[in-house]
Amino acid sequence: MEASPGHRLFQPGPLNTYTAYSIGSFLAWAIIWAILAITEPPKILGYIFAIFFGWVIGWGSASIGRALYPPPTKRYSWWPVP
Repeated sequence: MEASPGHRLFQPGPLNTYTAYSIGSFLAWAIIWAILAITEPPKILGYIFAIFFGWVIGWGSASIGRALYPPPTKRYSWWPVP
C-alpha cells in the first residue's frame, strides 16, 4: 500500500525555507505593531516590545545556529521498515 501524495500546499517548495519563514514572521510582526500602535496605550506597547525583543533574540540565536552548525546527516537503518 502506498501513501497518498497529500495536498500540494503542504509539499516542500520555494516557500518552505528559513528565509521565507523569517520574512513572513517579520511581516506578521509589522502588522501586529501597526494595529497595536493605533489601538493601545504606550505602557502596553512597552510590554509588547519586550515580547517582540525576546522573539528577535530567539530568531537571531536560531539563525546563528543554522549558519554555524551543519544539518544532521541522514541515517539509514539496516532493518527493513514495515
